[in-house]
Amino acid sequence: MTAALRGTAEIGPAVAATTFSIVAVFVPVAFMQGMSGEWFRPFGLTVVTSVLVSLFISFTLDPMLSAYWGDPAGHHLAEKRGLGKKLAVFNAWFDRQSERYGRIVAWALHHRAWMFAFAAASFVLAIVLQITLGGSSFLPASDNPVIAVDVRTPASSSLEYSRRKLESAATLAHTIKETTATNTQVRPDGGRIYVDIGKSSTRKRSAQEIASELRVKLKRLVGAEYVVLDDLSNGAQKPVQIRFHGTDARRLQEITSDFMARLRQVPGAVDVGLSEQDPQDELRIELDRGLANALGISANDAAQALRVAFAGVEVGDWVDPAGETRDVAVRLAPEDRGDAGNIERLPIAVAGSGAVVPLDQIATITTGKGPSKIQHIDGKRMVTVSANAQGRSSGEVTADAMKLAQAIQFPPGFGLELGGASKDQQEVFGAMLIALVSGVGMMYFVLVIQFGSFTAPLPVMLSLPLSLIGVVLALLLTRGTMNLMSLIGVIMLMGLVAKNAILLLDAARKLESEGMDREEALMAAGRKRLRPILMTTFALIAGMLPVAIGVGEGGEFYSPMAVAIIGGTITSTLLTLLVIPSFYDSIEIKRDSAMRKLRDRVARGNAFVAFVTTLAEALAALLGLRFVWRVLRRLFGGPRRVSKAA
Repeated sequence: MTAALRGTAEIGPAVAATTFSIVAVFVPVAFMQGMSGEWFRPFGLTVVTSVLVSLFISFTLDPMLSAYWGDPAGHHLAEKRGLGKKLAVFNAWFDRQSERYGRIVAWALHHRAWMFAFAAASFVLAIVLQITLGGSSFLPASDNPVIAVDVRTPASSSLEYSRRKLESAATLAHTIKETTATNTQVRPDGGRIYVDIGKSSTRKRSAQEIASELRVKLKRLVGAEYVVLDDLSNGAQKPVQIRFHGTDARRLQEITSDFMARLRQVPGAVDVGLSEQDPQDELRIELDRGLANALGISANDAAQALRVAFAGVEVGDWVDPAGETRDVAVRLAPEDRGDAGNIERLPIAVAGSGAVVPLDQIATITTGKGPSKIQHIDGKRMVTVSANAQGRSSGEVTADAMKLAQAIQFPPGFGLELGGASKDQQEVFGAMLIALVSGVGMMYFVLVIQFGSFTAPLPVMLSLPLSLIGVVLALLLTRGTMNLMSLIGVIMLMGLVAKNAILLLDAARKLESEGMDREEALMAAGRKRLRPILMTTFALIAGMLPVAIGVGEGGEFYSPMAVAIIGGTITSTLLTLLVIPSFYDSIEIKRDSAMRKLRDRVARGNAFVAFVTTLAEALAALLGLRFVWRVLRRLFGGPRRVSKAA
């Protein structure tokens, strides 16, 4: 029981600091606003609640169980047999490694420049690898049991025409061996086919591979636009969407058509299309108002005549043989309505005279192409160019598409913006970054309270970016992308990575307070806390492995989160064990030097000026400005002291 109490008292402050650090990271996440909040609020609240409950258990139930379910008295002195003997051999080996680690800490403390360079290089390498090789997307790719084919027929197509086009696509879908059934929804402007390919556990190919084969097969069909959607978890829409807006519909059509042609050349961009159907035939009638007014014909007179010709007018009713009353309407026959020559001869009545005038004498009649529908978003005339991504992440394709779009010379009143999943990704990622920075700031103040120092938590803060290289490498090895779930893993890492540094520095500062030299305290703390650091690290990795493997239906959705946590935990643990002692020792040396300068300046002059000067020097050193100044002085030379001859 005494051992349980002493163990809890010894490790308690570090455990509490670790727990409240995780809470500090996730509190801003739990209170994110907008769509980001809808995604993360349940997750953040769940994490905060669970870690607080685990802290309560670790201070109550765990010590009690350790006190009463521990080994019997004298067990550690008894002769070990079987598994106990092997464990004793392992413990002896591990103790030797702890001693070696203490010597490694001593080496790192005397090679601080190498440690700083190693940490900076790992951070820069992570950024470079993510920019050059890593991809991004809003949501992880899901291997759904259903893929869809969107079919869009030409404007003014009949329902029967659309049905035939969908049947042709469904027939081709059945030629794929994984297809078990299809479900067709027909509309006058096309429709959608849902293709059931079975659960991922029952087939060898992924939904993306099957969709690629179906795209190739559908290329042989003509008379409609066919778009394959391999991931229906994103609202059943294309992930790459660029919206163009402008005041002139025809100029907007020219811009989007040119952009589509260039977007098709972007690697990975497939199924490039417009949000609108192809332009449809239209009849344009431009009234000569001056001439019409001279003849006594108003614009309303001409409009009424055209309404009779195209929409028809009711002229009476009749009773059919079944006794039902039917309305009778008169209008031009379909073949006459499509003939510009017939429209030109349409008689227009002259009010008050009983005379008629052919339409072509007071108006110009032409045929052309016009938009099949007009779409407005936020009060702006909008046309969306969209595409699927194949072979590359949607984020990479979107980035290339935006570069092409931003290179267009837009007329006044025209512009562009992101749409669809790309816009959601931009908004959510921005909100997550703000929440992450806020959480790290709150973590710093929690550690200030824990350590009773403003400088002691700085090494913990500097260790947080060391996990990024592991995250990027793990995602690259598993062919994952930086998406919503992997970013959740990064946020979790900010709390988990701090655990190792807190355990190490908490023990070192206790030994320092007992009078031990700082370097000796760091080496002793390393030997003492190596085992709990590795135990918690391996336990975390073991717990995340099933999630990373993606066991079960839909497991691939959560896999990037676990992959990011495992990769970041491995690299941060290895780097933290070396870098944190060097960071801490260097910062404390600088702090001691700054305090000596402050005391000297206070003794020589004004205390406020001395404090401000010392604080400015500390901030310059923390931001690396003093290091840059020294490098520049060394490169370009500084003022030299000239000794005078006696």
